[in-house]
Amino acid sequence: MDNLSQVLKAYCDAWSAPDEENRRALLEAAWADDGLYQDPSCEARGRDSLVAHIGQVHASMPGCRIELTSGADTHHDRLRFTWQLVLADGTVRVTGVDFGRIGADGRLTEIIGFFGTQPPAA
Repeated sequence: MDNLSQVLKAYCDAWSAPDEENRRALLEAAWADDGLYQDPSCEARGRDSLVAHIGQVHASMPGCRIELTSGADTHHDRLRFTWQLVLADGTVRVTGVDFGRIGADGRLTEIIGFFGTQPPAA
């Protein structure tokens, strides 16, 4: 995949896939073999670890999905985008922003995620 919008769609679709086989196939297209994922609750190194983590999210919130709420802002090999986690009943559980890195093959090599809005200035 060389198109960033296709990569991000596959990545979000992987987060929305309750089936492990489907999730793994989507991440093979969008996620580097040794990619690093971090958010406030998790660190996943490698595709297998991310597949398992997403499975845990689905186990705790069946039917949830990730929706992009922005386009991707990019420079050099970096990107950022916003998203929301939507529960099966349509309730938005959490919003966030992800910062990442794109590998030479066009797949994501790193995502560092933050939940919610930024805190106010001190």
